[in-house]
Amino acid sequence: MKKIILLLSATVFLISCSKTKYTISGTATGIENGKTVILESQDAAGMGLIPVDTVKVENGKFEMTGKATEPSFHMLQVEGVQGKFPFILENGDITIVINKDSVNKSKVSGTYNNDEFVKFNEELLVIQKGLMDFQKKNTPLMTQAQQTNDTATINKLMKEYSTLQEGVNTESKKKYNTYAETHPKSFISVLIIQGMANDPTVDSKKLEKLYASLDESLKTTKPGKAIELKIKEAKVPSVGASATPGVQAPANSKWRSDFSAPNPEGKIVSLKESLGKVTIVDFWASWCGPCRAENPNVVALYNEFHSKGLNIVGVSLDKDEAKWKEAIAKDKLSWTQVSHLKFWNEPIAIQYQVESIPATFILDASGKVVAKDLRGEELRAKIKELLSK
Repeated sequence: MKKIILLLSATVFLISCSKTKYTISGTATGIENGKTVILESQDAAGMGLIPVDTVKVENGKFEMTGKATEPSFHMLQVEGVQGKFPFILENGDITIVINKDSVNKSKVSGTYNNDEFVKFNEELLVIQKGLMDFQKKNTPLMTQAQQTNDTATINKLMKEYSTLQEGVNTESKKKYNTYAETHPKSFISVLIIQGMANDPTVDSKKLEKLYASLDESLKTTKPGKAIELKIKEAKVPSVGASATPGVQAPANSKWRSDFSAPNPEGKIVSLKESLGKVTIVDFWASWCGPCRAENPNVVALYNEFHSKGLNIVGVSLDKDEAKWKEAIAKDKLSWTQVSHLKFWNEPIAIQYQVESIPATFILDASGKVVAKDLRGEELRAKIKELLSK
């Protein structure tokens, strides 16, 4: 009997210890022995990724262990596999299966937050499928129309895309809201609420209610503390808050519009150093047909108003560096361009709550958002108005 009790006690001890560390058990079938697997996290300044651990692949497998003080997004990069694989690092047994041909087809499971991360992304993909199918089907038509200057086809495709995009945005926002309301213990929820807190148009009462509903363990995480700080700052009246029509400048002047990211040459560039009297933050990608169709109009706008104080910062949701650079050159985009090359996991897009592209934000000289998603003559009129002040 004593032996049984001792064995049970040892089992309980082992289980309790396993919850205080993480074990990443990886399968890398088809990847040669000796190839390096790098675990990366975002640096303290939020300007890039830094390696935190490395191991070698042996017989198609690898393993990493350590302790996580709180859940956080990390990346895995495998030598010889293009791209990085995002997952949530947290204590527990994490299983990762790397697809050597396409990192986007890699899989993660084993812990609550990673299982939720997978399910959440699958549900978002269902919402976005119609838009993605439209892009895949009509990108060749859009390219041909651009080459032949077929404005009727361009306008028709743009109108159809905008209608689909509006529907996707509406459904995605519902999904984000519903998820945060119904999953108070999920790390995904605290990230969603943090994104809401960074939105200058957010309903402050709704934000406070969602934050209050979070599990206490999430409130003590870095994003949880950031939300709490935003709520406190929002209660302090700002001096001379803008009354510009459209998307209002944040009532709290400390809303973080700034960001830093690599340009095509690999140099880290910040929004702060790129600001003009008026600045457009333009979210786009080489694979986005409507974005490429809109680029000639943006080029014309930049050529007309740059000398008067307009700057543009392009943020690409590309994942292929070569195609990104090729599109910049082909479309003659002469303004600042940045990207982490993380597709829809682009940190700046997440910060600005961009759920579809093209998306544009107009900032004043201090970096406050004063309007967003304007096109054509409406955009030109707003730029002209702001530069005349």
